Amino acid sequence: MKKGSLFNYESLVHATAAVAGSTFALTTFYPLDMVKFRVQLQDKDLSEKTTLQAIFHILKNEGITALYRGLRPTVTTMGVSNFVYFYTFHGMKGFVPEEMVNSRTDFVLSIIAGVANVLLTNPLWVANNRLKNKEEVPFTGLLDGMVHIASVEGIPALWKGVFPSLMLVANPAIHFTVYEALKRRVKVNSATGVFLLSAVSKSVATLLTYPLQLAQTRQRLMKKRLGTAALLMTILKKQGAKGLYQGMESKLLQTVLATALMFVMYEKIVQFVFKLLLGTAKRKALKG
Repeated sequence: MKKGSLFNYESLVHATAAVAGSTFALTTFYPLDMVKFRVQLQDKDLSEKTTLQAIFHILKNEGITALYRGLRPTVTTMGVSNFVYFYTFHGMKGFVPEEMVNSRTDFVLSIIAGVANVLLTNPLWVANNRLKNKEEVPFTGLLDGMVHIASVEGIPALWKGVFPSLMLVANPAIHFTVYEALKRRVKVNSATGVFLLSAVSKSVATLLTYPLQLAQTRQRLMKKRLGTAALLMTILKKQGAKGLYQGMESKLLQTVLATALMFVMYEKIVQFVFKLLLGTAKRKALKG
């Protein structure tokens, strides 16, 4: 990587690989994400069911299309989000001397990349969550959704849930930091090894930050403004501590499996591209 340059091929490779990996992983495990989303919104039909029971209930009563409602905008939003995050992280890492790269550096860079990602992509997530909801909305895509929300509810509505989202920057930061730390200590070259390291690190991050994810989802769909702390206190008073973890089972399954699969593909794509570029560079050097 060219040090001191935010715009470089290595950052582009990492970001593109992350988009490809997340697209495949999210599509593979999307029904789990849909179940988690609906349980978080207190869907009465699913509230007392396990993840598997909820999937069968939706299949029986609403059809298979209900399990994939909002897939396209979600894939698009996740792709943009991962591109921004990974490009920012690796772009900034190019400014860090090699001897200073450690877990603390990874955490700080992850936080900065996460904040940039949240501020840039929150409008996409607001429109996306509306499209995933069972209620009919007067738009069909992300762009017209953002325009509609801004014109009807005001531009600030596009940043609903931004506060818990900024706090949730800790989730990918914890995941990325734990993952990079484990990679430095446990040398893995197999897909299984990468899958397990990512699954462990993502599980830790999800367990620590889930109540904020719950608040984030509900705030993005609420017509009136309610602060994160007030929302969490309301849930706590009405449902107790377990209310803060509604949809946790499907979330753990979905996010751990999808993220682990994504990182397997991400690592393999990055390795393949860099080997390809290295081979091309060697051939050019020999010809020269």
